[in-house]
Amino acid sequence: MHFSFPDGTAVRINAPDSAALLAAVRQRLRDGQGFAIATINVDHLQRLAEDSRFRHAYAAHDLICADGNPIVWLSRIAKRPVALAPGSDLVLPLAREAAMAGLPVALIGSNDTSLRLAADSMTRAVPGLQVALTHAPGFPFDPLGPEGDEIIGKIRASGARLCFLALGAPKQELFAIRARDALGNVGFASIGAGLDFLSGQQRRAPRLVRQAKMEWAWRMLSNPRRLFLRYAKGFTILPGHLRQAMALRQERHRQP
Repeated sequence: MHFSFPDGTAVRINAPDSAALLAAVRQRLRDGQGFAIATINVDHLQRLAEDSRFRHAYAAHDLICADGNPIVWLSRIAKRPVALAPGSDLVLPLAREAAMAGLPVALIGSNDTSLRLAADSMTRAVPGLQVALTHAPGFPFDPLGPEGDEIIGKIRASGARLCFLALGAPKQELFAIRARDALGNVGFASIGAGLDFLSGQQRRAPRLVRQAKMEWAWRMLSNPRRLFLRYAKGFTILPGHLRQAMALRQERHRQP
């Protein structure tokens, strides 16, 4: 499944489910190969259409999975189905891969308290996990500015080989590509609010709400001032992507 933009940029979901993503990460960690993971959702789709820097950084990611039911539904319409693999659900499985490989991790996120609590939660849940670095960038954080250089230096010095980025889009994805290219042997996973959920600073939707595919509504009602306009803008771009999915479906039917 892929999404195309007028400038010719294409963003392709190449990790069809969490098992495929984890297998790819396992191999890259074993080989000492750097990588960047993005988890695409409707908010990202809307931002990708507006921001060329974000679009080109996203297209440069090594592994992209579906973080949102509308993305899954579009993939099914296009006859290129992918499974839901939310970034928040990937944090602990990715940490287990690092722990099994004996490789330390870094946490880059919103504030020192959340990172400390998230690190405590992760090390309790994943035996043998080594958290080599926690760092909360200053505000506002420019992922392409001098502070980005400082964080890259701290990651290098820490020896971390997998870095969780909880900085929000587009900062985390822009930084992931810059840091991956600078370090070479470190993996970067952009997981949004994943660390804040683990720390307890944000509350995730109850399981029943998630099973009903309504986590987006729960989140919006939990913080309408911040999220209502974001989700509203996101849903306005769905008709265009629905047409694109139908075109991909027809293309699949024409293939011999």
